[in-house]
Amino acid sequence: MSKVQIKVNDNGSLRITGDVELLDGEGNVYTTKPSFSLCRCGQSNNKPFCDGSHKGNFESQVRVPKAE
Repeated sequence: MSKVQIKVNDNGSLRITGDVELLDGEGNVYTTKPSFSLCRCGQSNNKPFCDGSHKGNFESQVRVPKAE
């Protein structure tokens, strides 16, 4: 089984690739594709999925801290 990959996109969503099960707060399963994006900005009209509403309205460029 390959690893699931979660990519934090600059100024955008979390891109999920791989065989994962996405659940809501009550344990209900969302229907997903092998690759999908989750909203990180809170502006999507299709939460928890990203619908592109963040474009031009959200800034975040997260990087892994460099080891000292």
